[in-house]
Amino acid sequence: MQTVTENILNVTLLEPRQKHPTIFIRFDELAEGESLTIHNDHDPKPLYYQLLGERGNIFEWEYLEQGPEWWKVKISKRISGENDETLGQIAAKDLCKAQIFKKYGLDFCCGGKKTVKEACKEKGLDVTKIEQELQQADKIPAARPLPYNDWGLDFLADYIVNTHHSYVRKNLPDIKVYAEKVMRVHGNRHAALLHICQLAEEVYTEMMAHMVKEERVLFPYIKELVAAKNNTQPLHTAHFGTVQNPINMMEMEHEMVGKNLAEIRGLTNNYTLPQDACASYSLLYRMLDEFEEDLHLHVHLENNILFPKAVEIEKQLIP
Repeated sequence: MQTVTENILNVTLLEPRQKHPTIFIRFDELAEGESLTIHNDHDPKPLYYQLLGERGNIFEWEYLEQGPEWWKVKISKRISGENDETLGQIAAKDLCKAQIFKKYGLDFCCGGKKTVKEACKEKGLDVTKIEQELQQADKIPAARPLPYNDWGLDFLADYIVNTHHSYVRKNLPDIKVYAEKVMRVHGNRHAALLHICQLAEEVYTEMMAHMVKEERVLFPYIKELVAAKNNTQPLHTAHFGTVQNPINMMEMEHEMVGKNLAEIRGLTNNYTLPQDACASYSLLYRMLDEFEEDLHLHVHLENNILFPKAVEIEKQLIP
């Protein structure tokens, strides 16, 4: 019986030992950009990992139907030169997808240079499930987020200062004070509070110095790049060399602060309050949780939008 009709393969009609070899043959015969749809009576997820292991990241996997009787999967061969987008690039284009990354603990800001497959492998997550949710997000109408990726870099830099830097300066001193207060009152019963207090102090020290460097050095230079591109003023030679040098430093500092906050989240079991928590204890956890939420967007706007675009503008101006 013929099992292949155009680009559809019903693998239930094949002997078990013939299934995967036949699928691999059919996949190898595909031209770049073409696809094969397989029909099966169970989830062919093991095939995904075998295909990834033996052929590499040269395909896209899309569930068209998922049971209870039929599983239909469209497997497309990538076009040469097309690479997976990184978490940061995906989030820059569609911040709604960042919510999926946050749901699974995938760092799209400090760790935004990894692909979805790489990030899932590191954390032992089911990449097919997460890729499916990302595909579904494209089909669901959502409220229009702020168009960060469309803004001019001079405007975006000012927005970061006026929104996120202002938030940090307003809230981080209070977090530091409450971390010390809660540690003094409850530290004898909850030993982790001492380490949380130390981490909060490190975040405070790092962020306060970090923002000054951005506001006095990096952001003014990025604005000069924009002005030079728009031919409104000449570009002066920067004392730090290329813009990539201060960007490297800022990204390293972002990563340090992100790791500290992730460690705090782990120490607090995702900000789960103990039974003897007082109002200050509760307030501290809420402020830390909100601060980390703001920092994710703050770092995303810089690492994934502002910084890469500044590098590209400088390359255009200084080949």
